[in-house]
Amino acid sequence: MRLLAFSIALAAATALASAQGDTCRTCGVAQPAATDSVAAPDTARSGSVLTRYDHRVHRYRRRWQSLIPTQTVVQFAGNMGLLSFGVGWDYGRRKQWETHLLFGFLPKAQSDRAKTTMTLKENFIPWSFYLKRGWAVEPLSVGLYLNTVFGPEFWQKQPARYPDSYYPFLSTKMRVNVFVGQRVELTLPHNRRKFVKSITAFYELSTCDLYIRSLVQDSHVRLVDIFGLSLGLKFQVF
Repeated sequence: MRLLAFSIALAAATALASAQGDTCRTCGVAQPAATDSVAAPDTARSGSVLTRYDHRVHRYRRRWQSLIPTQTVVQFAGNMGLLSFGVGWDYGRRKQWETHLLFGFLPKAQSDRAKTTMTLKENFIPWSFYLKRGWAVEPLSVGLYLNTVFGPEFWQKQPARYPDSYYPFLSTKMRVNVFVGQRVELTLPHNRRKFVKSITAFYELSTCDLYIRSLVQDSHVRLVDIFGLSLGLKFQVF
């Protein structure tokens, strides 16, 4: 009787395996039953095997996902407006490169109206040292950024009302800036995260092409006169 029961159970298991197909030893995913026809190269034969089509879809999605911003940034001063807001992307093997797109606000002050600025900024952070309890310090950050002010008062090419070469190689529409700074980062514990992964506070000392030109041409301008201080916060979303 025991032998008969064992034979019946073995036959049932064999029939079930034939109906469902083999099971992958690596991932445990059921494989389809073998057939006489050969599957096309771009057709997935199982959930655990990636075909050329699957790889193409994966690359396509990965490239579009790289356009999703990973950071939000707020910065005070820095030759880009009184207050600037924007988004950023980090990349590189150690996430040491960052690109920020910021929009700033210039109050009316002594001009006729308030103005809006736009800044495209590239950062490089060569080192990051972990301290403890989620704290880390980045002793050096360097980079450059392009800044423009929206408005008819600013021009890219010298207007005809000025003598030739009155403003050589420089326009009032766009400024090229360089900076050096430092950062402190706090990475939040997993159970405390709601909207961001980490928060970074930073300061930067920056100058622009116009100030460097003044330093070279005017002996009364000192090196400390051409640098400005800016403060900011960076929120790492993921």
